[in-house]
Amino acid sequence: MARNVRRWFGRVLLVLLAVAAIWLVPTIWFRPWQIDAFYARVFLRFAVKEPMMLTMLGIFNGTPISYYQDDLGDFSPAKTQADAKMVDENLAMLRSYSRKGMTLKERLSAEVLDYFLEDQQRGKPFMFYDYPLNQLRGFQSQLPEFMTTLQPLKTAEDARNYVKRTRKFGVAVDQLLAGVELREKQGVMPPRWVLEKVLTQVNEFKALEPKANPLYLHFADSTKNELKGLKAEERTKLLGELESAIREVVDPAWGRMSAVVERQIKTATDDDGVWKLPKGDAYYDYCLRTFTTSDLPADSIHQIGMGEVARIQTQMRDILHRQGYDARELGATVKRMRDEPRFHFGGTVAAARESILAGYQAILDDANRRVADLFDVRPKAKLEVHRVPEFNEKGSPGAYYNPAAFDGSRGGVFFANLRDPNETSRPDMRTLAYHEGIPGHHFQLSIQQELKGVPFFRKVLPFTAYAEGWGLYAERLALENGFQPTPYDSIGALQAELFRAVRLVVDTGIHRKHWTRGSAIKWMVSNTGMDSSEVATEIERYIVNPGQACAYKVGQLEILALRAHAREVLGDRFDIRKFHNVVLTNGSLPLTLLAKVVHEWIDEEQKGVAQKANG
Repeated sequence: MARNVRRWFGRVLLVLLAVAAIWLVPTIWFRPWQIDAFYARVFLRFAVKEPMMLTMLGIFNGTPISYYQDDLGDFSPAKTQADAKMVDENLAMLRSYSRKGMTLKERLSAEVLDYFLEDQQRGKPFMFYDYPLNQLRGFQSQLPEFMTTLQPLKTAEDARNYVKRTRKFGVAVDQLLAGVELREKQGVMPPRWVLEKVLTQVNEFKALEPKANPLYLHFADSTKNELKGLKAEERTKLLGELESAIREVVDPAWGRMSAVVERQIKTATDDDGVWKLPKGDAYYDYCLRTFTTSDLPADSIHQIGMGEVARIQTQMRDILHRQGYDARELGATVKRMRDEPRFHFGGTVAAARESILAGYQAILDDANRRVADLFDVRPKAKLEVHRVPEFNEKGSPGAYYNPAAFDGSRGGVFFANLRDPNETSRPDMRTLAYHEGIPGHHFQLSIQQELKGVPFFRKVLPFTAYAEGWGLYAERLALENGFQPTPYDSIGALQAELFRAVRLVVDTGIHRKHWTRGSAIKWMVSNTGMDSSEVATEIERYIVNPGQACAYKVGQLEILALRAHAREVLGDRFDIRKFHNVVLTNGSLPLTLLAKVVHEWIDEEQKGVAQKANG
């Protein structure tokens, strides 16, 4: 009897193994039977080669399959070329699946991935046109920042992996430099001033003693309290190994980086726009299409920007006149207003920084209460306010947002740049907090991560016009709904929108109309009233990241147009909370697909009303 039972179990096991093989073999190596399995394969084939991305997402951190926590990945040109080939294969396979019989939700997933892959494919001629070493968020600053803000340090294994990852900095830098030199041979180099700023950052980082390096300081501070499984003697040993890794691996790697940049400075030009590159105009057209997910040409975007600048300036002048200011010279008037002591934080620099962070937290707490009438879908992830890491402040923007980890181990973080507290003006703070935090990127990205019933790629795929369009829409939503308690806060909100409208003008001006860095800075200062140092950082950002800055206003205008259309069609039946649900609970979308889902929702709302009337 026992023998028969064993034989029966053996046969069942063979059947199960055969079934698993029938499903797994095509899923892993050939065409998967189902499109959902194909989606999983696309993500997994990409993710297994991106250990830093897996750490950032936090999907498997701390689990038995967190194999990637001691690795940095591959930054070589060969990897870039292999990724491009994989895009071709994935797009061809995606289009081999019939979309007949799919639900609207299923078809949307296929359309989103199709759009993304086709856009990646369209960019193949320009795969080496970016500037991996740049003053904004170049490799020389991103790699240390990743280790000090995203690398987990909760267990003994995390601590060991931290040291192992640091020891791999040398290989990563050499792979990256191979790509930098390949770009140079193709005639792709950033302007000379970019390289000079990068050289300063690289040399300042390299000049630090190992125990004064942010990599060491962060590790020492994060492990001073007991970590799970990490004994005092092992911590001491790891600190010694980390010090050696910085001295023997990191510093020499930064030295090699410094040598390459110093050599390139001698042959770089002072031209700022990508028009200077081989097929530079075609590259800029591609950048605009990728970032705005629209077919708007550069000249049209430039004109839209000019129109928006004029509209917003008129509103600002009206408010300033009512507050007793002579606003004929708007930029100068706004600058004088922002420089008034009442709008800044006094005391010591350290005290001002603490006050600014506390102020941002209070604004976000207030916003979280106020949005109840506007949203009935809220993220579960928490939001924190942190200072931009000191070693990365100089080249960083005024603020940015890092999303929460999927496993809940890390909440979303709104990073505020506090390099100079005088750059922070009270009227600007609310809008910045609404954009990066609530109801801006924290809502948008956290809700996307928490989506149910969609392929995983839908939870992580980014489309800049959607994301930044939502951030800018969130600013407008706050202004429309009284989140700004004083006229000066309203000026701050309008100036933030003016800032994004100006971007349309200066980005296209630099990269299509051959404006210089200096002329772009001058035009932006005169039209916004922002400090010249702040404007310089922004203009320098647009130069090394062409087209990205145009996505904000293009995306916002599309969301506003869709909302206006829905309100016009639905009339009294329009519900702002339902509109926000449609925009947010489908994840990040190209603007064409966002318009499609909004129109489908409007049709469903009309059908529901008609059925109720006939019922």
